[in-house]
Amino acid sequence: MSLTIDIPLSSPQSRNEQTLREDLAAAFRMAVKFGWNESVGNHFSAAVSDDGSKFLMNPKWRHFSEIKASDLLLLDANDDSVMESEEAPDPSAWCIHGTVHRTNPKARVLFHCHPPNATALATLQDPTMKPIDLNTARFFGKVAIDLGFGGMADEAEEGRRIAETLGDKPVLIMGNHGVSIAAQTIAEAFEHLYFFERAAGTLLKAYATGQPLAIMSDNLAAKTAAEWGPYVGMGDAHFDFLKRDLDRTEPDYRD
Repeated sequence: MSLTIDIPLSSPQSRNEQTLREDLAAAFRMAVKFGWNESVGNHFSAAVSDDGSKFLMNPKWRHFSEIKASDLLLLDANDDSVMESEEAPDPSAWCIHGTVHRTNPKARVLFHCHPPNATALATLQDPTMKPIDLNTARFFGKVAIDLGFGGMADEAEEGRRIAETLGDKPVLIMGNHGVSIAAQTIAEAFEHLYFFERAAGTLLKAYATGQPLAIMSDNLAAKTAAEWGPYVGMGDAHFDFLKRDLDRTEPDYRD
């Protein structure tokens, strides 16, 4: 199913692409374990080229639990003709991922999904991630919010608005829709999604008590967010552990 370019297997570019393929396939399998997948929808992507325009993404309607490294499509964000091919990706995936990778080369990795807590947060009139603990404060100043929901994201204008709203933020709350995560690496994107889903769950549980929230001041929230900086290596360590677990239980993700 994969669309590939003719590059010698011994070349650095080929080795880099294979590593991305394996890590992205692992991310799909992990998402299932954490309950973030939804039927055969939602999409994760990772840029292969320096300008971000060539990127890997899961094929249309393939369940996350079955995705292997070789299944991933290699797409060109500047080539709309792919949507006329037999291996065309899902239109909403092309709309979001194609536009972001074409217009924002800093977003090397983009995860879009509808995990339960983040999606529930996105349905609130005010979906702001309030800093009420360490995990929620982690995202202070790092979340963009798009309240311009216009139905299924399958039109060019919808894709441009999403890409522009995301900007340089790692998290985009998509009102009435779900969440998108942007990062430099697959491990970083996975860690952002992991902590954002946990943070959303904490905030929703706090809302459910009906009691006033103990919201941090902006200064304290900013200080707490900055204090996460030295822990950036946690994401790599966490992802490596999860891959080791997959190697024991589902090693075919590397195929």
